Amino acid sequence: MNFVFCLYGYFPFGGLQRDFLKIASIAMERGHTVRVLTMDWQGEKPAGLDVQLMPHSAISNHRLCQKFTRTITNLLPDLNCDAVVGFNKMPGLDVYYAADSCYQARMIDTRSAAYRLMGRYKTYAGFEKAVFSPESKTEILLLSPQEKQKFIDCYGTPDERFHLLPPGISKDRFRPANASSIRDELRTEFALSEDHIILLMVGSAFQTKGVDRAIRAVANLPEALRNRVKMFVLGRSKIDAFSSLAKKMRLADQVNFLGGRDDVPRFLLAADLLLHPARTENTGTALIEAMAAGLPVMVTENCGYAFHVKEAGAGKLVPMPFQQEALDKALQEVLSGSELRTFGENGVKYAERIDMTGLHDKAVDVIEAVAHRRKQR
Repeated sequence: MNFVFCLYGYFPFGGLQRDFLKIASIAMERGHTVRVLTMDWQGEKPAGLDVQLMPHSAISNHRLCQKFTRTITNLLPDLNCDAVVGFNKMPGLDVYYAADSCYQARMIDTRSAAYRLMGRYKTYAGFEKAVFSPESKTEILLLSPQEKQKFIDCYGTPDERFHLLPPGISKDRFRPANASSIRDELRTEFALSEDHIILLMVGSAFQTKGVDRAIRAVANLPEALRNRVKMFVLGRSKIDAFSSLAKKMRLADQVNFLGGRDDVPRFLLAADLLLHPARTENTGTALIEAMAAGLPVMVTENCGYAFHVKEAGAGKLVPMPFQQEALDKALQEVLSGSELRTFGENGVKYAERIDMTGLHDKAVDVIEAVAHRRKQR
């Protein structure tokens, strides 16, 4: 069968982008052809993947998305495809991969009524409605159970259009037999002893992930504990504001921005705690990866995969609405206490008893089923 995958842009270190590429790869392994329509592509293009670049320009992001969506809408009738799969919300999709949280619910919670009169809001809310309204035929690949009810509350989406996917981490994230030697090697590489405490953050969009919150929490630790901390931030984002904050908090030598990395598993094994005080997070794949590696987790409870951390007993949840003081206190308690080893062991046991790798295969199963139904109409 012929599939068309649509997304605004690809770069190697985004969670959505990694999932997109894995789903496309599995579809091709099953004998399907995949054509990708996107405005931008960074990094290598896998063999066999038909990437059609469609660059656009506009004075704002929402106008850029409008233009791209309009181009796709006009192009699709001529592509003779069996299913159109979107990795961003837009009209005309047969399947939507729901990596983003409910925009409408978020705007109601965080923005004024005046904001909702602006073009930006109308564009993104309109795209979301095109996917989730009762009149839409789009099937939804759901990553977060807690987001499902938000979509239903906002749009009245029929329950049967949602397909809940398990997590989908790579097998190299699971704790290997030589985990201790990998931990020692990385600590030696960065001239760190066992007395140092490595705090790890993984993910792009540092403001969304709460990197500033984490820096403040480290700064507010008691001096003796704070001096032992080394914080590694992995991911692609603008760092100026965060490096300035670290300098202001006298942590410039302790907070390290390492950019997007291909060796994330090494850091998961070498670190002592994953920090993820995100402002919003539909899922949080880094949480699952940390648990599988035996790395304890501290996460705000609004993150989609935070319930896995709670069920596993693999870390500590910071309650919402967020208060910096609560994160500060939780971090001090965890780093001063004796729970870290237990949290790590619980995460590994949990990863062994639930499906943590099936997301991408199940996503292709749904896409195939939707394409078959379209053919039979």
